[in-house]
Amino acid sequence: MTEHGQRAALGRVLRRVGGDGVLDALTALPGADLTTLQLELARRRAAALSPADVLAQYRRDRFTAPAPVPFRALRRVEDALLEAVAAQPEPADVVALAPLAPLGTHSVLATVDQNKVVTTARGTDVAADPTNALALEAAVRRRGAAPRDVVRLAAVQRVVRAQFVDVSGMFAHFTLFAQVTAGRDGGGRGFERAALAGQLAVLTRALAELGADGVELRLTVLDPAFQPVAEAIEGAVDDPGRATGRGYYEGLCFKVMARFGGGEPQEVGDGGFVGWARDLLSNGKERLLISGLGVDRLAALA
Repeated sequence: MTEHGQRAALGRVLRRVGGDGVLDALTALPGADLTTLQLELARRRAAALSPADVLAQYRRDRFTAPAPVPFRALRRVEDALLEAVAAQPEPADVVALAPLAPLGTHSVLATVDQNKVVTTARGTDVAADPTNALALEAAVRRRGAAPRDVVRLAAVQRVVRAQFVDVSGMFAHFTLFAQVTAGRDGGGRGFERAALAGQLAVLTRALAELGADGVELRLTVLDPAFQPVAEAIEGAVDDPGRATGRGYYEGLCFKVMARFGGGEPQEVGDGGFVGWARDLLSNGKERLLISGLGVDRLAALA
């Protein structure tokens, strides 16, 4: 639905229930009171359903259908990625993330519209991107760490995205592999160089294990100060014309392209530096590199 369509739908609903004042009153409610109201609303609506109604929704709702990619194919990709993490000289701590995150995790930290996230009646968000939750965990660990300590985390998580995309290979729920590396600016972009090299090494190793004919790392420098960071990555190519990610990433971002079976290179991963750790910890010297790889997409290609 377009933004204009959403406003029109909201206006129609508000007129039916009593006008803008109703929305204002609900917004002003304390979180616990709003949760109480939403839980009772869900209870009443569920009580009116029959088993046939539940089955009918299961059959038509894109959020509830099983993944179209076979489980074994997904598991093969996940295993290759986790083995690549374990093979690193300083492996990341693999975290079993909760399926829920605090309300606003995706829209406050990143530039994701809240309408693209499934929000629960209990004031939480259904996981839509593991890098956001890993950033929160990294901030907790960095708060109690020595300035020179580096926090390396990784996760494999099934996520849900609310926006509808009528494109082949785009699903309402899918698995993402994510990495975050958090630390303090030590000068000379040393942290940035090591963090970028480490995350890219995991991705390229896993892709080779999965039989990729070739892997291409496309780096986009968003700040000239990050040019030496890009130059330190052997075999990477410059991608100055990249349009996506600007305003989301800062300093430098990248795409990971892989080719299977002699076909054309396909994008399987994306990442870059973000200011989330700086904002979460209110410290201008905190640095964070994130990356994500689509497991379903890679399983279909490999």
